[in-house]
Amino acid sequence: MMKKVLYFSFFALQLSVFTACNDTPNAEKATASATVEAPKPPVYEFGFNLNDYTIVKDTIKQGDTFGKLLEENNIGAVDIHNITQKTKGEFNPKNIRTGKVYAFLYDKKDPSKPHSFIYQPNVTDYVVVRLGDSVHAYKAQRKVTIVEKALAGNINSNLTVDALAAGISANATYQMGQIFDYTIDFFRLQKGDNFKIIYEERYVDDTIFAGVEKVKAAYFEWQGKPYYAFNFTSALDGENEAAKGTNGYYDEKGNMMKRMFLKSPLDIFRITSKFGMRFHPVLHRMKGHFGTDYAAPTGTPIRVTAAGTVIEAGYSSGNGNYVKVRHNNMYTTQYLHMSRILARRGQHVSQGQVIGLVGSTGLATGPHVCYRFWKNGRQVDPLREKLPESVPIDARLKAKYLKEIAPLKEQLDALKATPIEMEEEVTNVQKQTVS
Repeated sequence: MMKKVLYFSFFALQLSVFTACNDTPNAEKATASATVEAPKPPVYEFGFNLNDYTIVKDTIKQGDTFGKLLEENNIGAVDIHNITQKTKGEFNPKNIRTGKVYAFLYDKKDPSKPHSFIYQPNVTDYVVVRLGDSVHAYKAQRKVTIVEKALAGNINSNLTVDALAAGISANATYQMGQIFDYTIDFFRLQKGDNFKIIYEERYVDDTIFAGVEKVKAAYFEWQGKPYYAFNFTSALDGENEAAKGTNGYYDEKGNMMKRMFLKSPLDIFRITSKFGMRFHPVLHRMKGHFGTDYAAPTGTPIRVTAAGTVIEAGYSSGNGNYVKVRHNNMYTTQYLHMSRILARRGQHVSQGQVIGLVGSTGLATGPHVCYRFWKNGRQVDPLREKLPESVPIDARLKAKYLKEIAPLKEQLDALKATPIEMEEEVTNVQKQTVS
């Protein structure tokens, strides 16, 4: 009898549990059946969906080789040789450099060996080496977005600082300086001078800055005079064969910004002695000074101011280490007191090329370069001399050029920088608010 009671009790318990399980509300059952894991949205890098792969990134270390990296990732010697031979057309293992980014991709379905090797020589380009059954390599580029920026600013202290304050990148500022290097003396800028620039920046994957694509147009108001510069490139066509290769910056009238001579042989300097009679600091007597002294720290690069041929490179007791360059039948320049000569006699040098370093060799009391200038065999003062103007654009291209720059000039003219006085007022208000 007891067994029957126990059996009945157990049966009743089972029945109640079964009944309770089936008493789940319809809403709960519906929710349970609807709870399905949503598929992950694809995440792409280097052309691979990372949902399917595990990516391991690192940088090339001193002593790393392609073979060593493969070996460390479970690739045998025979396979390494095979991979190297089959991919040498697109990927040269000798080109990998310390500090560059590389990655291994592992297929989540087969994580025993890497599926692919990726090498990035720069922020935009990469090489993929497939390591599976079908070994091959190919070059590709990450998605690059071009963003145009149009900014303006005022000179308050110097171009570098004030351009940065206006939101202009250091690279674009440097390029603007190069564009106006032939027309503006950046060491004689005054408060109130202003500048404008339209340029394009490259971004990888919309977020990673990859440098300046190009400066499309720029403007500088220096000492009350406006200077425009526009980038212009013209390819060869049937009608303008003579104008093949037109490429550079021109002003609003179509004159090339690049002049025959740079304003000075140094990027950073101060003029300590000009052309003419002076009291010689070493000889202690009045003597004609037939050059211009540009003082700068020892080791500062000295640029040749125009293209030409080195006709002298050596040492004399007065000049110290020096280089003399003939530019054409009319003009010759000389650079004295170098700590080191970086050009040789007979060498052709291009405008802006470094031909030596600032020093104090010869009759000199401190580090500087004495810049001498000859015109038709007679020494003249380059600061007073009217030097050759730029070459105008080919007449057959001028109409096309003027049409192309018209909207850029209109865009430049519309740009307005905050006046310095207003900036100061805003700063004062902010200070008062904070206090």
